[in-house]
Amino acid sequence: MPKTTLVPMLADGEFHSGQDLAAALGVSRTAVWKQLNRLQELGLAVESVKGRGYRIPGGVELLDEVSIRAGLDVPVAGLLRELQLLEIVDSTNAEALRRVAAGAGAGPGLVCSAEQQTAGRGRRGRAWVSPYARNIYLSLVWEYQEGAAALEGLSLAVGVAVTRALAHLGLPPLQLKWPNDLLFAGAKLGGVLLEMAGDAAGRCQVVVGVGINVTMPPAAAQAIDQDWTDLATIAGGRAPGRNAVVARLLNELLPLAASFARTGFAPWREAWMALDAFADVPVVLHSGEQRQAGIARGVDDRGALQLETTLGVRSIYGGEISLRAAS
Repeated sequence: MPKTTLVPMLADGEFHSGQDLAAALGVSRTAVWKQLNRLQELGLAVESVKGRGYRIPGGVELLDEVSIRAGLDVPVAGLLRELQLLEIVDSTNAEALRRVAAGAGAGPGLVCSAEQQTAGRGRRGRAWVSPYARNIYLSLVWEYQEGAAALEGLSLAVGVAVTRALAHLGLPPLQLKWPNDLLFAGAKLGGVLLEMAGDAAGRCQVVVGVGINVTMPPAAAQAIDQDWTDLATIAGGRAPGRNAVVARLLNELLPLAASFARTGFAPWREAWMALDAFADVPVVLHSGEQRQAGIARGVDDRGALQLETTLGVRSIYGGEISLRAAS
């Protein structure tokens, strides 16, 4: 069911009679009823009141290209080459990588976002809970000539950029967990996932994926296996609109992507350190069956975690590593 039919008609949160919906769509009342059931399968709560009709309580804000572009700063608008807004996709990162693999039309400045992901991914192969029209799922493609070595620390810089975007929207200060989590009061708000295609030693394309919980439905959250939060909770029930969040993210992420090959992570290090949720905290690093304990002492100019152990300070680079506070 495309979002251009029933969902926008109920997006205002007001009641609409089944007869009016059927007439507007040119279908039968039975067809409307089937589509309403489909909305609930997507995770959208639909309220039915006899004599009044149907509504989505509180309404829902769908992604809108005009609104997003209107929120872009003038210099940033020139960096956005294409904005691809999808209804349902397996993963925005996967879609961006498919565009890269196809060749045409997937150069720097391609941005892909979606209302819902059916196979959203986090680091270490974890599923990313992605309910319909409630959160942000955003992927940005940029191209670099210097290969993977020039991208050290990029995921950390992206984390800083995301915190700045949300602060600009009036959200309280966040914290960052190495290497890619966004936290508020110890609970996970979002994350960053970088994936690369092309030549690891030369010309390559990087997909910067960002996921942020905006108004996570409790039913969807049952699949999350850690403490979590969303913008609605942080903002006392008044989360900024999703289009405003996407626009503000792009205002920060596009200039970062465009300049990172030249600047590297070093100019971002101090800002990241100020947001470090585990600064000077005893931690344990998990990598497969291996465990390594120490005290987190921030990061270096390349974004490597500085882990103080009994043998001295070690530089730990990203990868399939999980950082947790020591028991």
